[in-house]
Amino acid sequence: MLKTGLLIGFICGIALFSACEHQPYVLPVSERTGDSALCFDRDLLPIFISQCAKSGCHDAGTHKKGYILDSYDNIIKKGIVPGNYAASRIYMSVTGTTEEMMPKGADNLTEEQITLIKRWIVKGAIKDNNCTPLCDSDNYVFSAGVQPIVNKYCTGCHSGSAPQGNLLLTSYSEIKGAVQSRNLIKCINYETGYPGMPNSGLHLSTCQIRQIEKWVSAGMLNN
Repeated sequence: MLKTGLLIGFICGIALFSACEHQPYVLPVSERTGDSALCFDRDLLPIFISQCAKSGCHDAGTHKKGYILDSYDNIIKKGIVPGNYAASRIYMSVTGTTEEMMPKGADNLTEEQITLIKRWIVKGAIKDNNCTPLCDSDNYVFSAGVQPIVNKYCTGCHSGSAPQGNLLLTSYSEIKGAVQSRNLIKCINYETGYPGMPNSGLHLSTCQIRQIEKWVSAGMLNN
């Protein structure tokens, strides 16, 4: 009788413990207002495309661990909990908290990139279709104009121990060298006979290309 009572108590304890398990908090749809200073296509998608949706990682062909991170619909369907960055496995991966550090074989995301992802998730992880371009073709100072473009669109593939095409684009000298010996300007303009860059389908805008071209014409200063 005692054993039976203990068994029943044990089963009830398991049931009670299970009943107390909570699902991650998800921000109600009505409260997903977004961050007015952020635009998914402009600010977030280039990070995911460059850093994550690479061949061998999370593109449509490879989709490691079931993650495809090449579009809003694919990104939002797995690993993102709207309103709750601490429960979002993608965020935990890029910060190395409780998940394997990502991206693999490349430089870690910058603090700025991680903060953008966090802000986007906190405000509901929405897709804002009213993006205002933030580009000034007269801003071709290397540190303020050119390098941020390269960091945003290129270093995901061209950094780390095994960069695509054996081409690194993480420093001034590497970017200048790519212009001089790897036809970088022809590549970003997708000229016939040259490998188009970025090769993810997310091309640089005309304004961004002009920024880089003007920097080159001005002598490729490290300014």
